[in-house]
Amino acid sequence: MEEEKKPEIQEDEQLNQTQQEPETEVKSETTAPETEKPSEETLSDKRHKGRRAHVKALEEAKAKYAELNDTYLRLYSEFDNYRKRTAKEKLELSATASAAVMRDLLPVLDDFERALQNMEKSGNEADLQGVTLIYNKLKTTLQKKGLEEIVAIDCDFNTDEHEALTMIPAPDESKKGKVLDVIQKGYKLNGTVIRFARVVVGS
Repeated sequence: MEEEKKPEIQEDEQLNQTQQEPETEVKSETTAPETEKPSEETLSDKRHKGRRAHVKALEEAKAKYAELNDTYLRLYSEFDNYRKRTAKEKLELSATASAAVMRDLLPVLDDFERALQNMEKSGNEADLQGVTLIYNKLKTTLQKKGLEEIVAIDCDFNTDEHEALTMIPAPDESKKGKVLDVIQKGYKLNGTVIRFARVVVGS
């Protein structure tokens, strides 16, 4: 009886082996190979590279900021200088814009003064008072606009304000180099000479 059962047992074992073999093959096919974990050195290198890239980007940003800041300061300085220069030019222009008109009016003042001198000599008081009022009114109006007479008599000769037409011997030592007489009055407009005083200087 035992001998008859043996072949059956063998057949069962063979069937079991054939059924189990595909499973092992499937398992071997489905299981993926385990990936190797990155070593500590590669992670450290990556960290160092990241830090270096971050530091480089930060330095580039600082350099760009410094460049832009420098450009801004230069532009601001140039604009501020331009604004100050333009304001100064406008002020000077407004102060001297009427210089040509003032120069044309100076001979009128000279004529008024000569007329007053002649009227004083002739003794016509009524005409003298009327002309004096007109002359003073005109002179006051011009002074409000910045016209100023250059003081010359008994002053030291100054080439910035005086024009020497002739030189005469000084009556004493204290008069040497000083203005002894004024042939034609000089005038300034807002501090700028628009006509030099023509004078006689003692030598």
